[in-house]
Amino acid sequence: MQDTNRLYTDLAWLWPLWGDVATEYAHYCRHVSGLIKRHGQLQSGTPPGTLLVIGCGGGKNVFNLKGEFSVTGVDLSPVMLAQARKLNPECTFIQGDMRSFRLADTFDAVLMDDAISHMNCLDDFTAALQTAHAHLKPGGVLIVTPDVTTENFRQNHTTVSPAAPGTAPPGLEVVFVENIYDPDPSDQQYEATILYIIRDQGRLRIETDHWTLGLFSLNTWRRVLHETGFTVHEGSYYDGEDEYTVFACAKNAEKQCTER
Repeated sequence: MQDTNRLYTDLAWLWPLWGDVATEYAHYCRHVSGLIKRHGQLQSGTPPGTLLVIGCGGGKNVFNLKGEFSVTGVDLSPVMLAQARKLNPECTFIQGDMRSFRLADTFDAVLMDDAISHMNCLDDFTAALQTAHAHLKPGGVLIVTPDVTTENFRQNHTTVSPAAPGTAPPGLEVVFVENIYDPDPSDQQYEATILYIIRDQGRLRIETDHWTLGLFSLNTWRRVLHETGFTVHEGSYYDGEDEYTVFACAKNAEKQCTER
């Protein structure tokens, strides 16, 4: 089945409803901020102050991190960037492909959240991590959290999420149903199928979405991060329902990444 990625195009207006920016995202961002401060070892000796969010989407993580860092966001989707700018008008947002974009600046820290899941082959996955490395100052830190790895993937797992309270206008009700499935365990991909159940003034509308996402082992993550030029610190994050591996990766001052 062909990927549709409608959440990043014609259905992007639903994104603000899928998780409340000031509550659901805030807890994870506090964890990210703590890791940046703990593992960033800048040569200047100053605390980390600049942050690049790669795959920033609609800017929810940016919203929760901009109080502590000067944040720049990069995303491939123009409509998601428009949302991010509206939510965070004081921040800088740039359109770019995480596999290949290059900015003139380097940063004290980089965050790559679930957008890296869209890197669904090893070459693209490696290129995205090289992009993060290229935009870090020596001693800067990358925070990256896999949505799933081969070790914790649950076949045919389905989650149901109603729109966050207070995010939908009166008369609009939305439920997000996401199913993940691996049709071929021998490759490094899985499928996500999303149903958007929309009731506008009681009138039912059902939309669908399909993504092919990357599925890599923890050892693959560790190897690629190390080969890219990072010292890897591995921990976990618990969101109240699921536990995720979190990599805090310091850029080695003595080793430069070889660009593909």
